[in-house]
Amino acid sequence: MILQKDPERTETKALHRFADFSGKRVLEIGCGDGRLTWQYAKQAKFVAGIDLNADDLRLATIDRPSDLPASFIRADSTHIPFAKEKFDIAILAWSL
Repeated sequence: MILQKDPERTETKALHRFADFSGKRVLEIGCGDGRLTWQYAKQAKFVAGIDLNADDLRLATIDRPSDLPASFIRADSTHIPFAKEKFDIAILAWSL
């Protein structure tokens, strides 16, 4: 039996209740393996995910559907590597 995280899609419902991702540039802090990213990325214009865990970022990059405008970068949330970029929405979920 495969353990499925959030089978009732509670996180997805909450995300979409509080934010409209349509055409937005999104910064996801602590994106991990992209599990949450895939729940909203199709509606977004662009997604930048940052995380410190290189293995999770590798999985996110491998699992990223080719039609999703997302990139993943190894970075600390206290030193976000975007000096001039602007984002419409920032997500910080399940991160320390």
